Amino acid sequence: MKKLMSIVMLLAVTAALHAQKSVTQFLGIPVDGTKSEMIRKLKAKGFESSRYDKDVLEGEFNGHNVMLKVATNKNKVCRILVVDANPTDEAQIKIRFNNLCEQFESNPKYTSPGNQTIPEDEDISYEMAVKSKTYEASFAQVDTTEIINKSVALAFEKYPAEELTNPSEEILNDIKAINYSVVNELFSNKVVWFKIEELDGEYYIAMYYDNGYNQADGSDL
Repeated sequence: MKKLMSIVMLLAVTAALHAQKSVTQFLGIPVDGTKSEMIRKLKAKGFESSRYDKDVLEGEFNGHNVMLKVATNKNKVCRILVVDANPTDEAQIKIRFNNLCEQFESNPKYTSPGNQTIPEDEDISYEMAVKSKTYEASFAQVDTTEIINKSVALAFEKYPAEELTNPSEEILNDIKAINYSVVNELFSNKVVWFKIEELDGEYYIAMYYDNGYNQADGSDL
């Protein structure tokens, strides 16, 4: 019993340390706060304002020259858009898309829904032009530890420690429901996704680092 109580208390401490809401990050910067704050932090990472549009930043990201744009909702940052500065051809964009999928899948900061790569023999120009097919891949910026921490924190908010040391079947079922809701919340609000865009026969990648907590939810309608 003492060992079990120690585990519970350790979980409680861990939960307290992680109880605050985490959001999607871009280069270690939370996708949150004001636009001016975000731009200042991005410039500190080496990005510079474009000569053609003061709202666009330029720089290097993941080995490619890109353009960044900060989107807001109610004066809070809700998205970082990262777009290739240099378009390429169909063969190269397919390689780039698949490489990105593999990089995200091997990154422990992300959870993948499964294989999202494009088959080598797929004619993406035909699929996009004739069938209006879109090529997108999405990943949750979530790991197992974050899910556990948030679930434990919510369980301790709802139940006293003594009840959690020897939970009833009803409490166990409720904890499962809490865990399920946490998974849904995090996977909906901490999403990083990218897609292939085409313009005049040239292709580029557009990436989206989204903070779903700050995005419009229809409450203004």
